[in-house]
Amino acid sequence: MTSPDFALTFEDDFRAPELNRDRWLPHYLPQWASREASAARYALPGTGLHLQITEDQPPWNPAFDGALRVSSVQTGCSAGPVGSPVGQHRFHPGLRVTEAQPETWLYTPQYGQFEVALRADLPPGYLGAFWMIGVERDPAQSGEICVCEVFGHERGPDAFRVHFGVKPIHDPALTLDMRDALIPGSPADLHVYSAEWTPDNVTFRVDGGVVGRVPQSPAYPMQLMLNIYELPHLLPGGERRGPWPKTLEVAWVRGWQRVTAEFRGALGFPGRL
Repeated sequence: MTSPDFALTFEDDFRAPELNRDRWLPHYLPQWASREASAARYALPGTGLHLQITEDQPPWNPAFDGALRVSSVQTGCSAGPVGSPVGQHRFHPGLRVTEAQPETWLYTPQYGQFEVALRADLPPGYLGAFWMIGVERDPAQSGEICVCEVFGHERGPDAFRVHFGVKPIHDPALTLDMRDALIPGSPADLHVYSAEWTPDNVTFRVDGGVVGRVPQSPAYPMQLMLNIYELPHLLPGGERRGPWPKTLEVAWVRGWQRVTAEFRGALGFPGRL
């Protein structure tokens, strides 16, 4: 994006030899499992972030998510005390906090444009995704903006399908509005997926072209979620097969926010709570 109305407030091209812990927490919803169980598998070869599912990787939360495996990085974390049902992205009513987590706010913007450039050369049974979830200072502030979901089984010789939209989770002000578009080319090539989030709507783009606009908007700060999943119900024959690892290649992530008088006064701390 090149516009005087927007300022770049977040950028990572993953060229450093170590993951930037001022940008990313390398765990997936650790309050519902533990930091050890939810730790991401990844590599940093100097040309981006390679999120991986490895052969020896165990399921992250067998009690509530079955055999699902995931490697994820996120830009925030909040949860109640051990035993509490309070925590971000409560995807099952039986979930309870199993490990206390320090309140962590690395990048939690409200409104703007958010972009990822990635290669999703994935086989059936695997999913690459970039999404945003509410920080849940209030449990109702739990909506999701799904910037992109790319499934390994939804690719053909000349095109592939991408999913995007808004999910309410536990936000009564939102309704489920998920859509999809057929994109020419291969998901193994580098594509840029983005969402422009305003107080009125969310506009979704792939490689700069609009693929959809959802006429509703979460009205609270959100954090970034970037991950690769192994989905057992979509594995051919239900079996895990090599070669390993399965890899989602992320070239960069960027966040832009609209420049306002209030924003200019807070430029030293853009997007933080």
